[in-house]
Amino acid sequence: MLTFFRIIAIIEGISYLALFVISMPLKYLAGIGEPNKVIGYAHGGLFILYIVIAMTYAMERKWNFGKTIWLIVAALLPFGTFYLDEKVLKPLAVKKALDS
Repeated sequence: MLTFFRIIAIIEGISYLALFVISMPLKYLAGIGEPNKVIGYAHGGLFILYIVIAMTYAMERKWNFGKTIWLIVAALLPFGTFYLDEKVLKPLAVKKALDS
């Protein structure tokens, strides 16, 4: 579950940045709206998937409210899921690998 969560977190972060870096400039500076719709739908689906997996993972690990909120807030901030992966999820994966 942790590996899948990490992958979804990174993909969701990439889609969030793609909205800001690629599709929004195309829409508002060049008047090309189609990429915004496609990337927007993809990001929306990934965001929902991320939230569902984050909540499932937090419940599985029996995390308190504060840690769980941190998972959600990370998806709302640009680069948040990358930071979350580096500072929280990656160390958990390493610890899990060492414990096995």
